[in-house]
Amino acid sequence: MGTEQTTEVKRFKQVRDENNFTQTEFAALLGIKNSTADIERGRTKLSGKVVAQLLQQFGVNPLWLFGESSQKYLQVTKGDVSPKVVSLNSAENENIVLVNVKAAAGYPHNVQDVEWYQQLPAFDLPLPEYRNATHRGFQIEGDSMLPNFRPGEWVLGKAVPTIEEASNNRVYVVVLYDSVLVKKLQKLPDPSKLLLISLNEEYLPIEVNVNDVQELWQINSKLTFNLDAPSESSLLKQLQQSMDELKSEFKTLKQ
Repeated sequence: MGTEQTTEVKRFKQVRDENNFTQTEFAALLGIKNSTADIERGRTKLSGKVVAQLLQQFGVNPLWLFGESSQKYLQVTKGDVSPKVVSLNSAENENIVLVNVKAAAGYPHNVQDVEWYQQLPAFDLPLPEYRNATHRGFQIEGDSMLPNFRPGEWVLGKAVPTIEEASNNRVYVVVLYDSVLVKKLQKLPDPSKLLLISLNEEYLPIEVNVNDVQELWQINSKLTFNLDAPSESSLLKQLQQSMDELKSEFKTLKQ
């Protein structure tokens, strides 16, 4: 006895036909084993993962797929992880805001609060590598990124506009909704997921949802200080002093 096709099966096959995929090709794209034949025959139900893939890959509206909406496509986000606030100096040039360990605890919850950023120290680095882009400094906490990044050191990160523009196996500052992490990034076959890897092998990789990433900063340099400094405030003072000395040297060169 034949089985009548459900709405979602008919529309699933419609999407495949419209994009000129064979059953095997479509299965590989959506992460289905072997072929889509069992789905199209009504033997296997559409899983949530497959529905999510149709949305991610083709913008197919899940409600349309199940006959609950006439709108076939949705505008799919490109994973915007650009800075939510940019700091400017008196000359209207971008500053490099510094987020120390203490400030990092509140950073995810204040990521869009302009007044909160005004409480943080900031400086301008007059080097071409730091022009025409937004940079931010973050202080390393813990030992998960040893030996490359030690506790108390500072990393400078360049803003990444979208997840799509992030590169595999590069180190990033990843701002989630509940924490700020410094990790090596690895994209996964499932485009809705990312793997965050510690350089210290004692720590296991962390899998996160792309939608949980608020900001992404690609690390391109770091600042190292004497780790025997007695307090966090002295590290900031040393950093400011180093920047002032650097500015003075550049002014001398220009004269």
